Amino acid sequence: MNAPWITRRLQRPTPAFVIAMIALFVALGGTAGAVATATVPLAKRALLADNAKKLGGQSSSQIVAQASALPGPASSVAGLVSVKTGQWSLGPGGSTDFTVTCDAGQKAVGGGWDDPNGYAHSWDDRPSSDGSGWRMWITVGTNAGGTQIGGLYAVCVK
Repeated sequence: MNAPWITRRLQRPTPAFVIAMIALFVALGGTAGAVATATVPLAKRALLADNAKKLGGQSSSQIVAQASALPGPASSVAGLVSVKTGQWSLGPGGSTDFTVTCDAGQKAVGGGWDDPNGYAHSWDDRPSSDGSGWRMWITVGTNAGGTQIGGLYAVCVK
């Protein structure tokens, strides 16, 4: 009894299969990387020399040191944004509107709340009418085992 794979006639591979195999062997063999390895150090040196001329002869470490001494977006924004916190507390079945107010001269651009025990829901989350705080309408389920407490947050900008 002959095995089925012995009696089969070999078929020619499709062009797609040939291309896929070539790509696989090139990727696994790394022949392109081996050819380019010898030329990379020369190209790097030429690029560094060209860049040094464009940057007034300064090294990259000198440029980084000068740039880090300058005030940047992160250092300027840090003084403009603050987070104000508050607390909410409701008994089972209770619901009300809570507000966290920003400092004078600040506007609320976002906010949120947390529920450590999972019995509350926020149905509305919005800035106050004058924009000076963040409001949240919170409801506690009737199945809550007593008074629920959580945090409130407002993101404020100057």
